[in-house]
Amino acid sequence: MPQRFSNPTTRLLAGLAITLAGVGAFSWYALSRIAGLKDLQTQLVDRNRRDSLLLLRIEDDLHSLALAMQELADGDEPYGPLAYRGPFNRLRADLEDALRLEKEVAPPERSPDRQAYFAKSLAIFWNSADQMFAMAGKGQEKQARELVRSSLQAQQAAIASNVARLLRENNEAEERAAARIQRIYSGAERNVYYFLAVALAVIAVTSLYLIRSNRQLFDRLATVSAQRSGLARKLISMQEEVLRSISRELHDEFGQILTAIGAMLARAAKQEAPPAFRESLQEVREVTQATLLKTRSLYQSLHPAILDDGGLEQALTWYIPVFQKQTGIAVHYQKTGPSATVADGVAIHVYRVVQEALNNMAKHAKSQEAWVRMDLSGERLHLEVEDHGVGLPEEKRGSIRRGIGLVAMRERAELLRGTIEFLRPPEGGTLVRLDVPLAHGTTGE
Repeated sequence: MPQRFSNPTTRLLAGLAITLAGVGAFSWYALSRIAGLKDLQTQLVDRNRRDSLLLLRIEDDLHSLALAMQELADGDEPYGPLAYRGPFNRLRADLEDALRLEKEVAPPERSPDRQAYFAKSLAIFWNSADQMFAMAGKGQEKQARELVRSSLQAQQAAIASNVARLLRENNEAEERAAARIQRIYSGAERNVYYFLAVALAVIAVTSLYLIRSNRQLFDRLATVSAQRSGLARKLISMQEEVLRSISRELHDEFGQILTAIGAMLARAAKQEAPPAFRESLQEVREVTQATLLKTRSLYQSLHPAILDDGGLEQALTWYIPVFQKQTGIAVHYQKTGPSATVADGVAIHVYRVVQEALNNMAKHAKSQEAWVRMDLSGERLHLEVEDHGVGLPEEKRGSIRRGIGLVAMRERAELLRGTIEFLRPPEGGTLVRLDVPLAHGTTGE
């Protein structure tokens, strides 16, 4: 029962889709966390810092007010309270500007009531300051100083305390934000490690599955290749047996019958007969002789008997002149190395390679000259069939895809555990190079 092999493409595509979905989900998560972190830094940390700077500015102005009011309350200045109107007005303008800016960057979690209370406290303070300067303008400096001691200093202290509390809250919020940012970083780092671990696991599983699928595929291909090679061996062996059988039948049966007919016609020609009959008899003898010659040529081309009787060298010595006579192409045959007995299992395939290479050259090369070189030195047989014609197309030289004859030559080389190459010599044309061992016959026979 043939082994079933499922196509892994569907599962691989599903795995790819899951992997891409995981990457997309993690990317969305990472981007959302980065956006949240960016918003946290922009909306809270940076805003808190700008607000704290403005609160420090307000605190500095309040401290300057406190120093001025301390001098007013002590009465040590030689100029009187009205001399402080200008500095108070400058500090008031600066405080109002700082308060306006601080209101714009105040943290969103701060209650609007607290912001309103802060502004209201400052407004009450400036009203009291205006009253103080009004008293001083009427000559009531003592009452003005008393108002500073009894009211303005307390209001300034309350406002300064409120500012200090706001600064402390900003610092606490910034610490919380820093801790939250650290948690986000830690979580993101942890999730990156988790994702890398999962991704590596998925890659490992996918790679193992792909390796397993490829191994099954290559095992399947090896099995199919072995089956194909076995089938090719059987087909080639069967073909040679059939050709040998047909050749033997033509030689033993039809050849002998035609020879016997020729002999009988020769005897009949010696007998007395009318001239017309003798002419007809001669025509029959000529037809019989031509048929005998064609039959001999046919069974020699199917399987030359000389290959079985005299071996590969004599078969090539006989075939090459026959090929030249049939095609008019000059073939230069050269044999080097000592004469060796080539096994029948090797000789028939080498002979078929020469026959196929020369026939292809005669059909396609458009060359009037060819070279056949055989070297029997050592334990290997080296054969070259070369012409300087148009040559094979690139795809046929690089990978033998077209032409049953070329495929058959390659199969015969594999059967002999040898190699065959289809090259282009420097002079152009085609060079068929066969290299096979002499010590072994065909495999699987």
